[in-house]
Amino acid sequence: MPLPFLTADRAFDAGAEDIALPFDDHDSWRRPYRPGPWRVAAAATLLLLASFVLLAAMIITFAGSLSGATVCFVLAALVIAGALRLLRVGAWVSLHGVRRVGFFRTTTVRWRDTSVVRTVQQPVKWLGFPRTVQGQALVVVRRGGEQLPPLVTDHNADFLSRAEAFERATDSIEAWADEYRRS
Repeated sequence: MPLPFLTADRAFDAGAEDIALPFDDHDSWRRPYRPGPWRVAAAATLLLLASFVLLAAMIITFAGSLSGATVCFVLAALVIAGALRLLRVGAWVSLHGVRRVGFFRTTTVRWRDTSVVRTVQQPVKWLGFPRTVQGQALVVVRRGGEQLPPLVTDHNADFLSRAEAFERATDSIEAWADEYRRS
């Protein structure tokens, strides 16, 4: 029995991790790839931790210590906000430009301000940790020659052990850059 809600954005037999997301509205900011399993697992773990902290806050509230419960509620809210922000990290594109969303900082570059968007071989961070390995990175070079930190790498939380998804995502971002830099 096919379930239509499972096939909303892809064919029934297609694997979920192998299909890029559709782009109908080029004016809105879109991520040209699905969040990777490492990123989703980390966010799910943080949300699980937040549920335990909220349970502890409820128990502390019923025990009568409102100051301790307030601390737990604030801590749970921070953990939930961190999990949601972790899911937003990555490269986003639109008609207006390319956006590199980091955990603490977001950088947006208009397409006309970029001189080149390309995939290069270079040392990259493994899952965002200080350890570097040889890999591929999608970099944006501004017209003045300034190179931004990599938009995505083949060893980040979205593409670790997903080489085909990395190639497809970088190809689509490079295609967006070629198309919109000219206009």
